[in-house]
Amino acid sequence: MKRIGLLLAVLAVALGAAAAGGLKVPKVGKPAPRFSLVDSDGKVRSLAGEKGKFVVLEWTDHTCPYVGKHYDSGNMQRLQRTYTAKGVTWFSILSSAEDTAEQAGKDVERLKASPTAVLLDKDGGLARRYGVANTPTLYVVDPKGVLIYGGAIDDIRSTDIEDVARAKNYVAKALDEAMAGKPVATAVTKPYGCPLGHE
Repeated sequence: MKRIGLLLAVLAVALGAAAAGGLKVPKVGKPAPRFSLVDSDGKVRSLAGEKGKFVVLEWTDHTCPYVGKHYDSGNMQRLQRTYTAKGVTWFSILSSAEDTAEQAGKDVERLKASPTAVLLDKDGGLARRYGVANTPTLYVVDPKGVLIYGGAIDDIRSTDIEDVARAKNYVAKALDEAMAGKPVATAVTKPYGCPLGHE
C-alpha cells in the first residue's frame, strides 16, 4: 500500500506541469484511458482491441531533436522490433493537426521504423486525455488494460545520440520486468523533450 501511495505521489510531482496546464494525467496503477483512432493506413485502432497484450503508446514528432536522437541512433526502431516480436502492440502517436497519413507513411519508410501502427490524433484529444505535453512521452499498458509505466524513454535528458547507449531505458526495463511477472521498479518518470506541437 505504501508503495502505491509513493508511486502516485511521484506521478503528481513528475507530471505536475502538465496537470497545471489543464491536462488530465492518468494514474499509473489505474485503467488506461480508452481510445479509438484511425491509423495512417486508414484502419481504426483501439485500446480495447488490444486486450490481452502489452501496449506501448509512443507520442512522437519527427521534427523534434529529442525524438530525433532516438530515431537517428536506431534506438526507437530497435525497441519497436524487439518488443513487437514478443507480441507487444506498439502505437506511435502523432498529435498535431498538420500530421497526415501520407507523411506518416513516408516517415516510417524513411526511418525504417517498426511500430504496429501510427495513430493520427489530429485534434490532440488523446494527448490531452493522457496528459502528454511533450515528445517523446511513452506509456506502457499491461494485458489487463492497466497503466504500468508513464513518462520519459530514458534517464538522460539530452539530444546527444551518444547518450543513448549509456542511458537507462525506462520503457525497456518496465516491459522486461512486467513480462517476467515482476513489479515495475520505476513506474513513473518526468518526460523530457519538445513541447507538443512545437515549431
